[in-house]
This record gives sequence, C-alpha cells and structure tokens, in this order.
Amino acid sequence: MGPFAKLGLVILGLLLFSPLNAQDSKPYTVEIDLRDQTAFLVRNGRIVLATPIASGRYGHLTPTGSFKIVEKERNHYSSMYGKIVDARGNTVVSDADADMPVPPGGKFIPAPMRYFMRFSGANGMHAGYLPGYPASHGCVRLPEEIAIAFFNAIEVGTPVTVFGTTPRGQYSGQFTGRSRLDPRFDSRFDPRYDPRFVNPWGR
Repeated sequence: MGPFAKLGLVILGLLLFSPLNAQDSKPYTVEIDLRDQTAFLVRNGRIVLATPIASGRYGHLTPTGSFKIVEKERNHYSSMYGKIVDARGNTVVSDADADMPVPPGGKFIPAPMRYFMRFSGANGMHAGYLPGYPASHGCVRLPEEIAIAFFNAIEVGTPVTVFGTTPRGQYSGQFTGRSRLDPRFDSRFDPRYDPRFVNPWGR
C-alpha cells in the first residue's frame, strides 16, 4: 500500500468518525493555491488536510476566484478530452480532443475523472495523475485517495476559493511540498493547523 493510500485511510476514518457541529451543516471549505500547487480542506477555519495538486497548464489555466461546488459525480468522464486508440486498442494520441480525427476502426476514449467535484464551468476537482507541475486542461487533479476524502467530506454548495498565479515551466523532480516553516503547516505559526490530521508529506 502506497503512502497516499495509507494517508487516505487515515483521513477517511477521521472525516467519517469525527463528529460534525450539528448547528453547522456546511463545515468544510476548500482553498486551492495555484502558485504552490496545493489544495486545502478547511473545517471551521482549521486546515484538516493539505495535498499536492496538478492544476491547469498555460493555455488551459484553472480560473481564480470564489466558487461553490455545483455537482458531484463519482464516475465522471470528460466530454472534451481523452485519448484516441487504433483498431487494436493501441494509443495513437494520448492527449486528444473529442473533435480530432479517428483512424479507421479506432475510437476516442474519454478521460476518466473519478470523484469529480465541479466548481466552475467544466472545471472541477477529481482524481488524476500528478506529474509535479500544472498539467491539466483546467481541472484540479488530486491523488485518488485524497480525492475520495474530499468527495466524502464536501457537498454541493461547499465554498471553493482558487487563488495564486500558475507557475510557468515544469517543476524539477518530485513535488516536494512547501517550506517547513510554512505557517499553514505549523501550529507555532498558524492556529488553523490541526495536529490531529496528517499531512501528505509526513511531517
């Protein structure tokens, strides 16, 4: 079991069994920092989960602003993007648009976007591959175990704030997370940090 799988089990247990405030029907909010390629699940003003993301690349930037979750779909598929395979099932175009020509006997296969949480137009959060830099067509990709935790915690109407400027170029190597002195991750600097929850970088 990988580190994100173990983390996901811990998070899911905490989210499922932690009692909610009966007077607060929508305790969670989501913050997405494009500059640092990080998403935060916030409960009653305290960060309970932080995760690396892959947001929209240049030409397909994730929009910034204040939004709300307008739709949740566990098994969603893109209507615009995917891959094209030939008659034998071999991929001939790995990053295809739905309107691209398809070879005889081939077909367009829509990209899976499991645990989809739409917040702006066609854009939403969903499980997907994180190469370590902005790489999507505008959506916010999350590790699958983290996407499940977000999906189970939030509901339609949950506020989503997207801020920051998408970095240009590609990050070198694996995503390393934010500074050890980052106030979002250290209770000495920010009381919103909730030490009961584990963050993805194992601090």
